[in-house]
Amino acid sequence: MYNVLIIEDDKDMAEAMRKLLVNWGYQASVICEGFEQIWKPFEAAEPHIVLLDINIPAFDGFYWCRKIREVSSVPIVFVSSRDSAMDIVLAMNSGGDDYIQKPFDAHVLVAKLQAIIRRTYEYRTAETQLIECSQVILNLNDTKLYYGEECLELTKNEFRMLRTLMENRGRVVTRESLMKQLWNDDLYVNENTLTVNMNRLRKRLEEIGVGDWIQTKKGMGYLIP
Repeated sequence: MYNVLIIEDDKDMAEAMRKLLVNWGYQASVICEGFEQIWKPFEAAEPHIVLLDINIPAFDGFYWCRKIREVSSVPIVFVSSRDSAMDIVLAMNSGGDDYIQKPFDAHVLVAKLQAIIRRTYEYRTAETQLIECSQVILNLNDTKLYYGEECLELTKNEFRMLRTLMENRGRVVTRESLMKQLWNDDLYVNENTLTVNMNRLRKRLEEIGVGDWIQTKKGMGYLIP
């Protein structure tokens, strides 16, 4: 289930959008106050896609789009009543992926979200089940990683870590989430074990030319941009 974060200061509009998305099978969370600092609710939501208004208090949507782009490539769709060509240009130049003008048709909004999610998260072939990020390809059938002409045979833990990170490309994956993926049945695993596994994986990736790919976000977790 994909999670949509709505950043909108009109509470009625935000709630209407949330209900619409929930009815279509999405998870949806809302930020409609505290616009001076949205980092904590943004990190807590771990969204797959962001719906962002332009006219919000303190800092406008263009500002927050640029700030989000500094740490994440999560898709951002501007939803605004502003309709000038310059607003659309600024939205795209700030790092936005699409622009929807209010008032909008509910079916158009959902269709645009579905298209962006397909492009961003569902790039796989039915036959071989591939995930591709930055020319690095993970085969879900044989658990091999491909980069150019290089092929890497992954261990079980390496495959689980990479699959989780690649499926959440552009979003920080917490250490707790990775540990749960790797050792769900063991409640007493030391966190250092994850660090050792991650360092070993990074070293193997460097050997095939994929260096500095998995980023560490201090105090948060790991990210593939």
